Amino acid sequence: MTSHRTSQTMKPATAAKKLEVYLQATPAEFQEGTVTRDELNALQTDPPAWLRDLRRDGPHPRSVVAARLAVSISGLARGGVTEALTTEQIEALREENPEWLQKERATQAEVQKEAERIKAKNTATTRP
Repeated sequence: MTSHRTSQTMKPATAAKKLEVYLQATPAEFQEGTVTRDELNALQTDPPAWLRDLRRDGPHPRSVVAARLAVSISGLARGGVTEALTTEQIEALREENPEWLQKERATQAEVQKEAERIKAKNTATTRP
């Protein structure tokens, strides 16, 4: 008896999240179909032109926008950024450096510093 292995599939939204691209900006055939694990791996290994363009120019999902601005997703929302932004818009925000962005970057830096302190403390207490 041989086992038949079926390829795992995922919804386009899941695949877009894993590829870190904004789903609504992807081609219609990507949005309307399903993506197999093998197809996702192929997209990551050898991205087609549309994927390279999206990653370079956007629009980018909020997780990518937050990372590029060095703030949290919640910080984006507090700053009034609720939509996907292009690379050009992200750069403009960086140059403008509004007060909310400065505040959120400081908050994010404190959160990161605290996380590192806790990690160091936990590492020190688990070592003999």
